[in-house]
Amino acid sequence: MDLSIIVPCYNEADNVPKLDQEFFPVVTRLAHSHSVEVIFVDDGSTDGTWQELRDAFRDGRRPDISVKFERHPVNKGLGAALRTGFAAARGDVIVTTDSDGTYRFSSIPELLSYLKPGVDVVTASPYHPQGSVAGVPAYRLVLSRGSSTIYRFLVDWNVRTYTCLFRAYRREVIDKAPFESNGFLAGTELMVNAMLMGYRVAEYPAVLYSRAFGASKAKVMRTIRAHLGFQLRVLLRRLRLMPRVAPRQATPG
Repeated sequence: MDLSIIVPCYNEADNVPKLDQEFFPVVTRLAHSHSVEVIFVDDGSTDGTWQELRDAFRDGRRPDISVKFERHPVNKGLGAALRTGFAAARGDVIVTTDSDGTYRFSSIPELLSYLKPGVDVVTASPYHPQGSVAGVPAYRLVLSRGSSTIYRFLVDWNVRTYTCLFRAYRREVIDKAPFESNGFLAGTELMVNAMLMGYRVAEYPAVLYSRAFGASKAKVMRTIRAHLGFQLRVLLRRLRLMPRVAPRQATPG
């Protein structure tokens, strides 16, 4: 299996040592059995993230791993960063992960183990009965859990978490499932559209941790409006696909 791991970054200079100490040892172990590339996408950072990434991980530092660097001159949003990463990725399987380790990098191999035959997407799921959260601000949980509950009603009740970034995709899903958002909606939009196209999603029960450095980049009200708009579009799509019931004919005489 050829494996691409995409790491979007926006003002994450403080987390580069964490990537070095916790992320790359996991990637090195994966490289023993897979062809692995890592793609960093710097989404217009202003804190020196680009230079920190290149100083830490430029060519030659990791001889068994291909490391690519993509850069936006200005901040465009998570969805735009994912789109850039997907365009650069060459793997049969593509993993997307937060740069801050809110889902532990050490769990990437276990996430991949859920990508069994017949499964097209594996999503981390802190809201799975065997998953959990640790130290995450309440407002983030209200937004994430509330949005996921609505998507459960609209799409598939058996999938509990729709809003995380930490996932593994088969290449075909990335090539065929569309998403339009440039913001935080993008990951949800991609997975929901894939599910509506018939791709199968499996959940990996995971622990969601709070950030060690920096602050969440989510713009709460903008993200809420984006989810509500997309949820309405999904509802209308489902209604259009519902079989129409022919009107009853009046009984003669």
